[in-house]
Amino acid sequence: MKLLSLNIGRPRAVPYTDQPEGVTGIDKRPVDGPVRVAAPGPKGVGASGLAGDAVCDLRHHGGNDQAVYAVAREDLDDWGRELGRPLASGAFGENLTTQGLDVSGARIGERWRVGSEVVLEVTCGRIPCRTFQGHLGEQRWVKRFTQKGAPGAYLRVIEPGEIRAGDPIEVVHRPDHEVTVALAFRAETTERALLKRVLAAGDALHPELLEMAEKYVARHSG
Repeated sequence: MKLLSLNIGRPRAVPYTDQPEGVTGIDKRPVDGPVRVAAPGPKGVGASGLAGDAVCDLRHHGGNDQAVYAVAREDLDDWGRELGRPLASGAFGENLTTQGLDVSGARIGERWRVGSEVVLEVTCGRIPCRTFQGHLGEQRWVKRFTQKGAPGAYLRVIEPGEIRAGDPIEVVHRPDHEVTVALAFRAETTERALLKRVLAAGDALHPELLEMAEKYVARHSG
């Protein structure tokens, strides 16, 4: 398992975002050198966990619990075959393009060591949006991405440090519950009844997903 590509984005004006200033950092491109990774601060204030990486819409993106976004190269290749065109590493706006790691099959709270210093913890899947659809240029992309159910994973930074393309990735902690990124994504999008199961991941969940699950259980208990 390794970090195949490390990707960062610069702010760019586009016609397909509802960000107030009309800019997005979703167009991530591979970089060769080491990049510093650290917790960026709370959502709404903190942006990306990667130095030099742009997160422009702080209402929906960035912050400690969405500090880093990872997508498996294998999933990009699968989508490329379906779409009939190759997808470059970073095409989904991911910071980490991994190889040999089942990202959407990772459990909430799972921890990865990337390189020799950085430890990241899985929090949730990526919910597709209008900006993502515009960036890919695919009709009905939000629906198609949701139906496939392989959203990639957001991660929080547990131990900061530097990473670079080619670094090994090691799973250093795997929780004993069965709540994967893919299951949590389905619970949040298409199968709300699964929210009861999601609670097994506890405080490792993204706080917004934890709140959603707790409210669902409270409404449907008894």
